[in-house]
Amino acid sequence: MISNSWIEKRSIYWEQLAGLLNSVDARGVASLSHGELRELAFLYRQVAADLSALRRDDTARSRAQQLNALLSRAHAVIYSGRKNSVRAIVDFLRAYPAHFRKLLPFVVASLLLFLGTALFGALLTVARPAFMRAMLGPQMVDTIEQQKMWTESVNSMAPQASSFITTNNLGVTFATFAGGILGGLGTVYLIAMNGLNLGVVGAACAQHHMSVKLWSFVAPHGSLELPAILIAGAAGLRLGYGLLFPGYYTRRHSIAVAGSESLHLLAGTIPMLMIAGTFEGFFSPSHVPVALKFSVGGVMFFLLISWLFYAKRAQNGPKSSPFPSLPGSDSALPSSSPAASFPA
Repeated sequence: MISNSWIEKRSIYWEQLAGLLNSVDARGVASLSHGELRELAFLYRQVAADLSALRRDDTARSRAQQLNALLSRAHAVIYSGRKNSVRAIVDFLRAYPAHFRKLLPFVVASLLLFLGTALFGALLTVARPAFMRAMLGPQMVDTIEQQKMWTESVNSMAPQASSFITTNNLGVTFATFAGGILGGLGTVYLIAMNGLNLGVVGAACAQHHMSVKLWSFVAPHGSLELPAILIAGAAGLRLGYGLLFPGYYTRRHSIAVAGSESLHLLAGTIPMLMIAGTFEGFFSPSHVPVALKFSVGGVMFFLLISWLFYAKRAQNGPKSSPFPSLPGSDSALPSSSPAASFPA
C-alpha cells in the first residue's frame, strides 16, 4: 500500500512538472531553457514511474487519475514540437556535426577496423589467389580477368538501379547499426566483411590493371557511401558499448541513452546514402571522363568533411529532434513511457 510519506516525497516532482507545464501554457515551449527542457524530460519519467506504482494500489486510484492527467499534458507538450517540417530538418542537420564529433572515438574505431580488414584482404589476395576466388566467386573473377567492369549493366537501367542501390545501401547501413544490439559483435562482423571485400576487390583489380576503372567508379558515390557505412558502424559500436559498459547508469538506462545517441548518429547517414545512391545509379557507371569522376568524388568528400568537422552548432541547438533521448544525452526530449496511458 502506498504510504502518505511516499506521496509527500514524490509530490515534489509532481508539483515541479506542473509548474513547468504552467509556464508552457502561459509563454509557450520556446520560453523554456535547455536546462528546463532536460528537467521536463527527467520529471516526465519520474512521474510516469510514480503512476505505475500508484496503479498497483486500489486505494490510490484518485491520485493515479490526477497523475495520468498531468502526464497527458506533458505528453502533449513534448510531442507537439515533433513535426516533420523543413525547419526541423535544417535544425537537425545544423546540430548533427556536434553530435558526430562527440561520438568521434566510435567513428575512429569503425574506420580502423574497416581499414585493417581491407588491408588484410588485399594482402591475402596477393598471397593466396584461391582466397580471392572463394570470396568473389568464379563469375566475378572471370569478369575481372577479362578487364571488364561488372557495373556496365547499370547504365541501361539507371532509374531502377538508383532506387535499388539506395534501398540496398540503407539496408546494409541499418543492419550494421542493428548489429550493435549483440554487444557490438554484429556490427564488428559487418564492418570487417565490408572492409575485407573492398580489399579483395581492390587487390584483384590492381593485379589485372583495372585500378583506375574501379576507383573512378567508386569515387563519386563512395565518397559518401563508405563514410555513411562507417558512421553506421560507429552507431552500432556505441549501442554495444552502452549494453556492455553501463558505468554509473543502470543497464536499462545505459541502453536507452546509447540507443538515443546512436540513432541520432545513424540518422545523419540517410541523406548521405540518398545522394550516394543517385550518383551510383546515374553518374558512377557512366562514360564521363575519369578525371571528372575523381573530381566529383573529391568535392563531395571535401563538403562532407567540412560539414562534419568545421560546421558550427546552432547557438541554441535544434528546436526539435526526430529521436527521443534520456537525460544525459544530447536531446532533452524523452520517449513515451509504457507506464503512462492517456485518454484517446
